[in-house]
Amino acid sequence: MKIDKLVVASHNAGKIKEIGQLLAPYHIEVLSAGDLNLPDVEETGVTFQENAALKAEQLSALSGLPCLADDSGLCVDALNGRPGVYSARYAEKTLSDGEVVRDFNQAMERLVGELKETGNPDWSAHFSCVLAFKMPQEECRFFEGRVNGKIVAERSGDKGFGFDPIFMPDGFDKTFANFTAEEKSAISHRGRAFALFIKEVFETE
Repeated sequence: MKIDKLVVASHNAGKIKEIGQLLAPYHIEVLSAGDLNLPDVEETGVTFQENAALKAEQLSALSGLPCLADDSGLCVDALNGRPGVYSARYAEKTLSDGEVVRDFNQAMERLVGELKETGNPDWSAHFSCVLAFKMPQEECRFFEGRVNGKIVAERSGDKGFGFDPIFMPDGFDKTFANFTAEEKSAISHRGRAFALFIKEVFETE
């Protein structure tokens, strides 16, 4: 079945843009959940795969379209793998009017503060991403990518999103927030998961 349109189970503009760039060579129209007025899916899973599957299955059923969902996060060794699947929620704060927003500047400050409190000099970390791809009437397929690195105390760079300004991948002397979109996609957890996804779904047809 030829795929010319798919919905991405996210309202995150940075993530939608990144995915759109990755799929651009395949001439696929990428729609966000917001474009179709689809709801956020509550992430009740305890693993990246469980959360990705929840989103892909629900939004494919609601839209009738192929759906691509991911769950990804930053896992820090000295914090016993936190924030992990709770990476987005880690950045949440409640405003005075009760609205809940995500503030990654606050989240990065919190993360670095917690690492300093451990007294552990090893700030090794990795980003993980699991993609779930759901075609109507088919089972979910999963693709996983990971990139190892470390947390740095001082934020650097203005590209990317989330925890990118404090994550330095192994083999580089700059954080993800200093990478161009193309550079980041070539080595990132999401880029690696996408390479597997594209190879299986588009290059084996």
